[in-house]
Amino acid sequence: MARNRKLGKTTAQRVAMLKTQATDLILNEKITTTEARAKEVKAIVDSLIALAIKEKDNFEEVEVKVTRAKLDSKGNKVTEVAKSKNGKEYLKVVKEEVTEKRQKDMPSRLNARRKIMSKINKVKDSKGKNVDLPAKLFNEIAPKYKDKVGGYTRIVKLGKRRGDSAEVVLLELI
Repeated sequence: MARNRKLGKTTAQRVAMLKTQATDLILNEKITTTEARAKEVKAIVDSLIALAIKEKDNFEEVEVKVTRAKLDSKGNKVTEVAKSKNGKEYLKVVKEEVTEKRQKDMPSRLNARRKIMSKINKVKDSKGKNVDLPAKLFNEIAPKYKDKVGGYTRIVKLGKRRGDSAEVVLLELI
C-alpha cells in the first residue's frame, strides 16, 4: 500500500510541488489548493512545526570577532589612499574588527535545520534577499504553538473549482 498520494504526477514533479506548497504555507501562513494536495502538505508542515517546537531553544550564545568595512555617519564605506608596489595610488576600504553575539546551533538543532531545508525551497523576498525560513519556524511559528501538541494547520473547504469540479480548500496555520 502506498504511503502517500500520487496526485497524478511523477515522483519528481510531486516532490517539487509539495516542497513549493510547504514553502508557501510557511512563508504566507495560508494557501489555496485542492483537497488532496492540502492533506499531503498538511502532514509535511505539521511535522516541520513539531520539529521546530522540539528544537526552538536548543542553541547557545557565542561571541564572534567580525571584520567589516568601517562606515561613516551617512552609512558609506570609509576609504583611504594606499600605494601599490609599482607606485600607483588606489582607494582602500578601512576595516574594523568588532565582536558580535550570535546564536550557535547545538548539533540536534543543526540537524533539525537541515531536515527542514530538505523539505522546503530557498526563497528570496521582493528585494532579492534570502528569507531564512528555518529561522522563521524556530523564532516565530514554534513559540506560538509551544503548548500545543499537533494540529498546527487547518483545512477549510471553499467549494468546487469551476473548470474541473475539484474540491478547493484553504490550508492555513491556526
